[in-house]
Amino acid sequence: MRIADVLSLSTRMFRTRALRTGLTILGVSVGIGTIVFLVSLGFGLQEVLLARITTDDSLLSLDIFPPDAGILPITKDAVERMKKVTNVSSVIPIAIYGGQLELNKSVTDASITITDPQYFSLASLSPMSGQLYESADATHIVVTKTLADIFQLTKDTAVNKEVTLTMFYEVPVATKTGARITQAEAKKSVIISAVVPGDTPALYMTPAVFPDITPAEYAQAKVRVASAEVLDGVRDVFIQEGYTVNALSDVVAQANKVFNVVQVVLVIFGLAALVVSAIGMFNTMTIAFLERTQEIGIMRSIGASEHDVFSLFLIESALMGFLGGVGGVLIGVIAQFIVNFGLDILAKSLGGQPINIFATPIWFVATVIIFSSGVGFVTGLLPGRRASKLNPLEALRYK
Repeated sequence: MRIADVLSLSTRMFRTRALRTGLTILGVSVGIGTIVFLVSLGFGLQEVLLARITTDDSLLSLDIFPPDAGILPITKDAVERMKKVTNVSSVIPIAIYGGQLELNKSVTDASITITDPQYFSLASLSPMSGQLYESADATHIVVTKTLADIFQLTKDTAVNKEVTLTMFYEVPVATKTGARITQAEAKKSVIISAVVPGDTPALYMTPAVFPDITPAEYAQAKVRVASAEVLDGVRDVFIQEGYTVNALSDVVAQANKVFNVVQVVLVIFGLAALVVSAIGMFNTMTIAFLERTQEIGIMRSIGASEHDVFSLFLIESALMGFLGGVGGVLIGVIAQFIVNFGLDILAKSLGGQPINIFATPIWFVATVIIFSSGVGFVTGLLPGRRASKLNPLEALRYK
């Protein structure tokens, strides 16, 4: 039998039994669409989370902390030693002070972080509005969204606002009995240049804002390494020196493992719907076999081989699986669009930012369609084998 004839006979049921075949394909599409929707949700949430907490620089950074108060402090000399460690590209010291911010006679406490602009990329902090300050900027600060909210400012209206900044710090004072520490404060009018995400009232500035105040010790240091390959080696060096070291790459690796488990669970839920669809497809192919028993007898009696009959059923079932896969992808994508559209409207009404919580990689789409075609192929094996093994004479007498 010619290939064209096999294909023509295989697709005849799509015309003669259009409703039944269409409902079978729809059932498969719903199962595949469920898988596409759920797994795309897993991919999307993973991308949203990692995009918010990581940048290329942050994945190459280490957070260095003193092991305990007063033990192995991070001083200027310690920072210089860190810079000389092999494969270290840069070291950003971070000093933290208490302070207050005043705007229109409203005053609130705030944590003050004194650091260089490179800190933001190493900490995965991108401005929600405005522009980050420069290295020698002595008049601009960056505030968190929480601090802006306290003054009832939006992320946009906060930018370019002039505020009064007060920083509290300690200074040693010589006395007759020896040196003691006393509290002092410095005050200056500054301008908010940008707003960054943050759940605490905090602000960031360069050392140039208060150039006369030099930290004796830093709260921590961020170290950027040359490449991902040397990250573990550099970390081991600092750990051996006695520092406490954290790496964002470890958090990302753990998050990826969690999301991999979540995606497997979501696939299992989707497979439950697909199994029901596959049973429906198997039922359709079995009915097709019973309805076409006499037809199979005629085909065999005029020269069709067992292989030809077997191929008819396999092509028919695989084609239904393929169309079900394509339809499932469309259903999944349409469902994603509807859900995202609703979430965007909700986010805008609540003053938030719209985000896409779904991601459907091309390789995943191709895998789903191939998998669906494979399921269809498998459901056609038994009916096809039964049809190919029919005795032509018994098939002709079947009613």
